[in-house]
Amino acid sequence: MPNELYGSIQQAVQTHMQSIVRVAYTYVKNVHDAEDIAQDTFLSYMHAGKTFESAEHEKAWLIRVCINKSKNSLKSGWFKSRNPLPEDLSEEMPEENGVLMAVMQLEEKYRLPIHLFYYEGYDMNEIATLLSIPSGTVGTRLARARNILKTLMGGEYFEG
Repeated sequence: MPNELYGSIQQAVQTHMQSIVRVAYTYVKNVHDAEDIAQDTFLSYMHAGKTFESAEHEKAWLIRVCINKSKNSLKSGWFKSRNPLPEDLSEEMPEENGVLMAVMQLEEKYRLPIHLFYYEGYDMNEIATLLSIPSGTVGTRLARARNILKTLMGGEYFEG
């Protein structure tokens, strides 16, 4: 493997690993599975040997690959047939708080746009591109997700 390719992959892992794990976590709701998916995402990066126009283009590509790998994981027979660990044994995300717990209760179609908008800082048009849906749909999903979150959380984070 050429040194410059190794350096770019290493830099991408250092820069984007946390974001990629979080995106995967929004799908699989398990830290260990999310870390495995992130690792697979970076292996795909390594094998693709792509060059990107910018750091944002690279991050968008990694997120798209991560989304696809997360969906594939959820469809796999292994994932469907396994028995989850009891709640008291499973590792929690470090940002364990009411907001994150409420976001994780949302349906996937609402959870991912909320994550990309608030945690990753993407705008509606960028989210639409990443998810291959119209930007109007992104806006609708964000608005509905906010309303659901407001109900789930009793309005405590939405006042004032």
